[in-house]
Amino acid sequence: MDKIRVLIADDHAIVREGICLLLARHKDLEVVGQATDGRQAVARVAELRPDVVLMDITMPEMSGLEATQEIHKKFPATRVLVLTQHENKEFIFPLLRAGAAGYVFKRARAQELIGAIRAVFAEGAYLPPQVAHAVVDALAQPTSEARAGSILSEREKEIVRLVAEGLSSREIAERLTISAKTVETHRANIMEKLNAHTTAELIKYAIREGLVKA
Repeated sequence: MDKIRVLIADDHAIVREGICLLLARHKDLEVVGQATDGRQAVARVAELRPDVVLMDITMPEMSGLEATQEIHKKFPATRVLVLTQHENKEFIFPLLRAGAAGYVFKRARAQELIGAIRAVFAEGAYLPPQVAHAVVDALAQPTSEARAGSILSEREKEIVRLVAEGLSSREIAERLTISAKTVETHRANIMEKLNAHTTAELIKYAIREGLVKA
């Protein structure tokens, strides 16, 4: 029986080690590699071509969102399953738009994670009930959500400008004297409000709105 080849991308060693021990109990699963940040995750996918990537969101160098976009674009055969503590739609929708095949909360039971890995490999998708409900609700009211998210706050515009200038999330955090996690939260909100899928779209928005010069 061919095993499902899994890459774990998380900046916490204890999380990676715990998942490795968990997956080792199942004969149809094999951990083929690990990554400590988003940029390394993309490189490891290029090298190892895993079937499934377990992707954390908040990581240094390149966020899980950006890494998911890159992997989905360059290696569509590899499924990205987001494993995160974030449970609000400001994180969920941008990740799904970026190409994530599934979403699992870190508080989930072990068997749910195992089932999610098998599901995204065999069926191409997995969403826990609460995420599926949020997606259905959003689809039922697209116009009102689009209107509600049409205007960025001044802080969000500032972050878009810095993204367009080529700064990483860590550099933006240092520039604005906030945490990298807060920057990632703002970026997720911005992507949701603008219905943007890539950094390039944020740059185009910044140019169009006069936040930066072309």
